[in-house]
Amino acid sequence: MWVIIKFDKNNFEFLKEELRKKLGDNFIIYNPKFFFQKYINNKCTYKEFNLLGDYLFCFHKNFKNTDTLNNLKFTKGLKYILSGFVQSQEEIKKFIKKCKDSEDKKGYLTQNFFELHMNSKYKFISGPFAEMIFKIVGFQKNKINILLGNVKTTIKKNELLYNPL
Repeated sequence: MWVIIKFDKNNFEFLKEELRKKLGDNFIIYNPKFFFQKYINNKCTYKEFNLLGDYLFCFHKNFKNTDTLNNLKFTKGLKYILSGFVQSQEEIKKFIKKCKDSEDKKGYLTQNFFELHMNSKYKFISGPFAEMIFKIVGFQKNKINILLGNVKTTIKKNELLYNPL
């Protein structure tokens, strides 16, 4: 059963070790991430971005048992476990499958994760146009026609990362 955990980013490695002590080695942690380049002061830096912020998914077969969950409540690095995960198992599985299908070889999410819509506004998070807002005006096979300010241009779908606004 999957649970959604809010964790302390500074104690993530400690949390994994504590979970290993309490649950054994047969648990799965899934934390979808983006990897992108950002230009700061004309220098290219590479960053890792957690899609869910300080939340992650954790799977263990004994999470159905409330005693197992109560045993984890005061684990160092764990802030809390979201309630309502029992009723949301199908949605969690669909979301994780969508994330896994959108991952590249290194395990990072690609731009295929986001659904693109005509006349919607997006913000670049990587590349030379980082932090700029654009509007989608058309689609081609592997390219997108965009309006950046009042300049119309074309970009490749999977070349740059962007988020919907």
